[in-house]
Amino acid sequence: MLNGKTILVTGGTGSFGKKFIKTVFEKYPNVKKVIVFSRDEYKQFVMQNMTEFKPHEEKLRFFIGDVRDKDRLMRAFENVDIVVHAAALKQVPACEYNPFEAVKTNVLGAQNIIEAAIDSGVKRVIALSTDKACAPINLYGATKLCSDKLFIAGNAYCGFKDTRFAVVRYGNVAGSRGSVIPFFKKLVAEGATELPITDMRMTRFWLKLEQAVEMVMEAIEHMQGGELYVKKIPSMRMPDLAKAIAPDKKIVEVGIRPGEKIHEQMITVADAPNTIEFDDFYIILPQIDMDNIQYKYPNAKRVADDFEYNSGNNNRWLTTEEMKKLMEELDA
Repeated sequence: MLNGKTILVTGGTGSFGKKFIKTVFEKYPNVKKVIVFSRDEYKQFVMQNMTEFKPHEEKLRFFIGDVRDKDRLMRAFENVDIVVHAAALKQVPACEYNPFEAVKTNVLGAQNIIEAAIDSGVKRVIALSTDKACAPINLYGATKLCSDKLFIAGNAYCGFKDTRFAVVRYGNVAGSRGSVIPFFKKLVAEGATELPITDMRMTRFWLKLEQAVEMVMEAIEHMQGGELYVKKIPSMRMPDLAKAIAPDKKIVEVGIRPGEKIHEQMITVADAPNTIEFDDFYIILPQIDMDNIQYKYPNAKRVADDFEYNSGNNNRWLTTEEMKKLMEELDA
């Protein structure tokens, strides 16, 4: 699938980017080139010198740039076959206090990616999304929903050119930057006697980086253009997560922060008429007409009209022991 291809990853020095690139080199030894596009030269320097990437340095390229800069993207996208767009401003409080910056990166940056990909002849673009983009109540989620819509509409915007766009949406990645797991572990290491939970009823989706990478690989291989992929992943109650990390610590409810939900959503009831189901994931098909694309999914089944997928009504749940095992894998 990726052998002989040139792949570019925006935000490639992040948790997902590094895992995705490592997986590409492991599974596709004949990949032509992998380009890391990001704005932090120090993170690129660190990644360039990581042991696992040293054997692939002849095929690994580093490109300083910002998705806000379309001219730089045009230069970076020359002769690129596949783009995975992982760059974003992702911290909810930071986006709330810096809304213009969030819009510039997450929305205008998405438009730049789309236009540069079409103009440069990129074949496939996968944009990463988040559960917070589903019925958003904070600015981060709103910018990512707007980004999702832009990428989906990009398939109509490209006319008869063969550039195709799809979106992959998933929940919290265990151990990634911004995850509550490192935060709780830091509190424990500093000798905290209690762990803060915003609301005892709160649930969240959880997955491993490997699962996120797997879903993106699936999308690259089978996308027809305009699909929004949603991985089926387990939920966990936040008090159970705290117990998995520090069973002897007291849990204190501190109140919901601005922009937080009790349960995160990935598919709303309004999405149900356009949602099809597979064994391991869902696809939300575009609501707008795509005259240049014919969707063919013979093994899919339609979800019920009242279907909704959120972290509270999930039928897959992580136990405390399963989360402990997952954290042991992260520490290994």
